Amino acid sequence: MSDDFRQRITVRPGRRGGKPCIRGMRMTVYEVLSYLAGGMTTEELIADFPYLTREDVQACLAYAADRERHTLVAHAS
Repeated sequence: MSDDFRQRITVRPGRRGGKPCIRGMRMTVYEVLSYLAGGMTTEELIADFPYLTREDVQACLAYAADRERHTLVAHAS
């Protein structure tokens, strides 16, 4: 996985409550992932939100994968 997503995903304290957004816009990574999880295709997302690109959607997926890679679960003793 490339780290290119770091160029597209931005976090600004005053924007959308500090949630990760796409290229400084008001569209959050969460929103894109929610649409995808709900069954929308990348093509449908781009059609509904023409300011998004295929690379933006891929960056959201890469961001989520990177966060998951860093998630640790404590095992109960």
